[in-house]
Amino acid sequence: MRLPLDSDDPSPDLDTSQEQRALIGLSLVPGVGATRLRALLAHFEAPSAVFRASRSALERVDGVGPQTAEAILTFEDRAAVEQEMGRADDLEATLISPWDDRFPDRLREIYDPPAFLWMRGTLPEEAAPMVTVVGTRRCTDYGRAQAHHLAGALARRGFTVVSGLAYGIDAAAHKGALDAGGRTLAVLGSGVGCIYPPKHTSLAKRIAESGAVLSEYAIDAEPDAPNFPERNRILSGLALGTLVVESYAEGGALITARLALEQNREVFALPGNVTKDSSLGTNRLIQQGHAKLVMEIEDLLEELPDLTVETAEDVDADMVASGTRPDPAEELEGPEQVLYDALSDTPMHVDALCEETGLDPSTALVSLLELEFKGLVRQLAGKQFRRA
Repeated sequence: MRLPLDSDDPSPDLDTSQEQRALIGLSLVPGVGATRLRALLAHFEAPSAVFRASRSALERVDGVGPQTAEAILTFEDRAAVEQEMGRADDLEATLISPWDDRFPDRLREIYDPPAFLWMRGTLPEEAAPMVTVVGTRRCTDYGRAQAHHLAGALARRGFTVVSGLAYGIDAAAHKGALDAGGRTLAVLGSGVGCIYPPKHTSLAKRIAESGAVLSEYAIDAEPDAPNFPERNRILSGLALGTLVVESYAEGGALITARLALEQNREVFALPGNVTKDSSLGTNRLIQQGHAKLVMEIEDLLEELPDLTVETAEDVDADMVASGTRPDPAEELEGPEQVLYDALSDTPMHVDALCEETGLDPSTALVSLLELEFKGLVRQLAGKQFRRA
């Protein structure tokens, strides 16, 4: 039995719940992965048309053999389709199909775009520029601080920051964009109803409030090792360019960089300590000419289209004027708050700060570095600090 259709119209309106249910049904058919699903949609144009097709018509589609055709012809699991739709309602998730105007145009351009996306949150306007920021889960304090700083700088320039919600560099990039009052997108290797890692559930919620959490997998799909390199093409495909902050000689961030090059996107890398294994991947990207060296945000901006840079400062100014971007000083806590309160426009040596605040030098220097990245503190010669 086929999925029920309300009409025999061979060219139905694709923006209907009927077509969405048919699309979800196709994604649940055993043996129909993303590649076959794209091929079926390209051949038949509408998901419902796939379920109306004959065996011979199905088998004429590239990659669809007798076994897959039989699975489509005998698919009866309406309950699974309705369960998926019900979960979407519970999570306030939206299905973004290829014929949806919200489906990102840049993602349509890549060789193997997702057949659809589940989304929690909202996508930015198509004109809004995006940059992907990725790196290792096993990052150093330097890498984490730089990811937070650079993502925040991008957000303040009007860019949407894209990353993968993983530990380490990804999380720091998302937080950097959010702390700057900007927008960020997270692309998952699991379903949008199964946040991975679970410790980032609250971070995912923050992301969805101003940006979006995206996945091409079933809503409650659990994380699976092959999913992560597969989703990396979406990370790179959404953006104008990909910035690798820190990476070992092998890892997912380098896969994303390679995919970005294949998609004719810009690739950038932050140089790191040559004695650290955690910088080997980024340093080699630069050495081999695959990535442009980035030390500050301007190094990245000058390689991107003029249109994105031209409007960036205006976007930032509008956010500040409208009050949508919070004052970073109002969100401080712990040692950062203590140090910021102790500082003024008059430079103060770190030793004097430690004496006044009771903080040890190590904690003080790390916190001062974070304040500097947030644009609240300026370091002068001789370990002197003052408010920015």
